[in-house]
Amino acid sequence: MKKALITSALGLAAVSAHAQSSVTLYGIVDAGIGYQSSQTSLGSTTGGRSAVKMVNGIWGGSRFGLKGSEDLGGGTKAIFQLEEGFNGATGAQSVTGLAFNRQAYVGVTNPTYGTLTAGRQYTAYYTLLSPYSPTTWLTGAYGAHPGDIDSLDTLYRVNNSLVYTSPNFHGLTASGSYSLGGVPGSFNAGSTWSAALQYLNGPFGIAAGFQRINNSTPGGGAWGADSTMSNGGAQTAVSGINNGYQTAQAQQRVAVTGGYAFNSQWDVSFSYSNVQYIPGVNSAFRNEAIFNTAGAVLHFKPLAALDLAAGYSYTRATQSNGITSAAHYQQFNLSQYYSLSKRTGLYALEAYQRAGGQTLAPNKAGTSTSIINATANVGDGQNGAPSSSRSQFAAGVGIIHRF
Repeated sequence: MKKALITSALGLAAVSAHAQSSVTLYGIVDAGIGYQSSQTSLGSTTGGRSAVKMVNGIWGGSRFGLKGSEDLGGGTKAIFQLEEGFNGATGAQSVTGLAFNRQAYVGVTNPTYGTLTAGRQYTAYYTLLSPYSPTTWLTGAYGAHPGDIDSLDTLYRVNNSLVYTSPNFHGLTASGSYSLGGVPGSFNAGSTWSAALQYLNGPFGIAAGFQRINNSTPGGGAWGADSTMSNGGAQTAVSGINNGYQTAQAQQRVAVTGGYAFNSQWDVSFSYSNVQYIPGVNSAFRNEAIFNTAGAVLHFKPLAALDLAAGYSYTRATQSNGITSAAHYQQFNLSQYYSLSKRTGLYALEAYQRAGGQTLAPNKAGTSTSIINATANVGDGQNGAPSSSRSQFAAGVGIIHRF
């Protein structure tokens, strides 16, 4: 009898332990048709042609993932997330060679003490500023600030990262992150670190953050493979906007985002960012380059199933490296989203950008730069194929399903 009771108790304990753990499989599949005017290769200012093509992950990046938690007692839980991005049109990995390129982390969370995670993940800067990013309603592909130069879209994921986020204290949340470069002889080389604050009070919210990204190559130059914010040695988010500054020794970003909901139908968000590309002795440019961007998005929900949004942003660079007419970019965006159900939706997107002034482009060897006319680069979906002229128009329609 005693043995039976013990066996029964152990069985109940196993059931209880199982009930306190959870693992969820989730994902998104997003596919559509897009049009882009004046498409050329990065760094070229000639030969632009329009293109109609199948587009993938425009409203929400196609992905699948696993996330879960285990109750450790006392309110503390162990948590993990593994997330892989893929191309729904071809089935290929979104980043070759990275099985879980979007996120791969493990950590612990407690409602009193906060959350600490380790692995490949987003920085504190992005996580707290992103609720008011232009990408929320305009998407990153068409609606991110030109080239996503201010890292308010999901392109900037960081390896070897430790992230701490505090509990919400009367509307205030703080977060900090540090990513170890692991370069022998240097604690700083290749590292990425950031800090951010977010305050929420009813219909109003605001966030501010700082982020620094260090090249693991001493003195700048080719982006080192040990740089924590890179994909296999390639610098993240190189575009027609920052192509001439990709050999920087470091990048710094300071940004403020916020928003206000007027009622259940209307809300507005705003953002400002200051981005600095800092040269080293091996960089192909010699003077610090600074880009300032300001933008706003107006969101309208006339029906329960319909979301409409319009956005505008203005980006302006400083005069440096021999440039006397600073590059500037104006971008206009519209979006329409119709919910067929809680999990499935149809969308349409339109964007136009006009560039002016001058910027830098690297030569073929990447060891020096030349001054060229600034060319348009709508959002970040056109980073590898910007315009060959000062103007670019992009539009797309598609379907998205979440599971």
